[in-house]
Amino acid sequence: MHPKSQTSNAKSRYLVNNWHLRLKSTILLLFLFSVIKAQEIPVNYSLGENYSDRYKYSTVLSIESASKGETVLVRTYYGGFPLRPKGHFIEVYDADLNLINDYNYKYGGKHMVDGFVKNGQLYLLELKYDINKEVYSYVIHQSPISDFNFSERVLLSIPSKEVINPLAVNKYNRNFGNGFSTATHFNDKRTAFAITVHYRERRDQKYKVLLYGTDLRKQFEYDFTSAIEEKNYAFENIEVSSDLKAVYLMGKAFFKKRRSDMKERRFQYELVKVTETGHRTQEFIDAGRFPESLKPILSNNDLKVIGFYADRKDNRYNGLVYFNLDANSLSVKSKKYNPFSQQFMLDKFGREVDTEIKNLIFKSVHVTPSNGLLFSAEEYFVTKGEDISSGGTQIVDRYHYNDIVLAKLNASGEMEWARNINKTEVTQGDASYASYTAYGQGEDMYFFINSGENPQKISNERILFKQGFSRNPNMFVIKVDADGNLSYKKLVDDKELRLPIMVSRPLIDEASNDLLFYAKRGTKKQMVKVSVE
Repeated sequence: MHPKSQTSNAKSRYLVNNWHLRLKSTILLLFLFSVIKAQEIPVNYSLGENYSDRYKYSTVLSIESASKGETVLVRTYYGGFPLRPKGHFIEVYDADLNLINDYNYKYGGKHMVDGFVKNGQLYLLELKYDINKEVYSYVIHQSPISDFNFSERVLLSIPSKEVINPLAVNKYNRNFGNGFSTATHFNDKRTAFAITVHYRERRDQKYKVLLYGTDLRKQFEYDFTSAIEEKNYAFENIEVSSDLKAVYLMGKAFFKKRRSDMKERRFQYELVKVTETGHRTQEFIDAGRFPESLKPILSNNDLKVIGFYADRKDNRYNGLVYFNLDANSLSVKSKKYNPFSQQFMLDKFGREVDTEIKNLIFKSVHVTPSNGLLFSAEEYFVTKGEDISSGGTQIVDRYHYNDIVLAKLNASGEMEWARNINKTEVTQGDASYASYTAYGQGEDMYFFINSGENPQKISNERILFKQGFSRNPNMFVIKVDADGNLSYKKLVDDKELRLPIMVSRPLIDEASNDLLFYAKRGTKKQMVKVSVE
């Protein structure tokens, strides 16, 4: 879960109190690597022009490609005190990173969910409450990219009393008792999105699942109410069939009643396949094994599920798990538990003892030409801290983006290797500048991170990346090859690009192997194109 998804009030708090602290993150990367010359990493970059910008306080809502090669970037900008959404500023760049058009859509909205582009149209998806009608509605704001002129239409409406937090943004710590909860999940290809709605109808609880293409055609609406009599569902990842006739929802099913066996967790991971006519469920439970952070993948008509597992209920991960399912019946055809090796534990902890692996959140998966899987996850958690930047002491959330875990599984689900990139990253502001982006090409995986200083060798086999308090972090690329060997190089130097890069919010064009990053601070902005050769 990214803090981008926090409610408007939460956004306002961290923006006003922590804007100038957002880049004062600490990064610490420590990993075992095989010595490969940096120049062997086939990654280059080019910079767009440095433009002035009138909106100092803003966050990126979406960055999408259009049919003619344009890049369409939508930002929510803020004003007032405390800061609140004032509107949306839209920028259109050509293939050479030139800003060819922009538009100020002077509509803020309290719960703007996402933005996407389809058939020359820009769509902004908002969750809106009508206090007079007592109805929550998903509203589409639509405009042609060639000539901005927005219109609105209602996509979906659900009667409900107003609640404090209607968006189920914290999918890892859900509250099901507020009377209304909804979430939107896009598939990885962003060709479709599912909307789930958990609400009350008089004294009864109801649950709906709806699937839309990004052309906004509703594929189906399904009543999932019968499934929530004993469990509450917090879905984390989805997969959608190529014909958009089925959606696979993966997440935690929380038991409503306390279970008699205290050795068991109060939730279990389940995969739910929903079509227009019904649903099927596959539970992932094995005695003494607790799957975590599972991700469904449809590849060549095969349905695979990968993630982590623990051998006890406290989320201390012991390895990776792989399931091969029948895409129609969801029956498990094969499964494989892959414990972490001693090499991996040495990568992560060195010679420390009594260590543990936990809080891993799925980030990316890449299917290799040999039908293997390169799976990456990040150690993510939230803590409370004190902030005094506004003159008084306030309790604020601090978002931690720690270790990167990368593993390669072959086509049969057996783990060939697992590597750990140790890092510690803390931010109180815009999370776009933190975390990382992963990109797979062929049998290789590339990671793009921000770091303020050159890496330092601290032993024969260990490299240390340290950001410190730099306001202009460099961008580094780390390559992991087919055999699990790691190499790195500084890609973008802070002396050439004077703005911090939103390293975790790129536009990825797999057809051209290009990644477009947005760099911004204050009233300056610039585009960065990264090419993997």
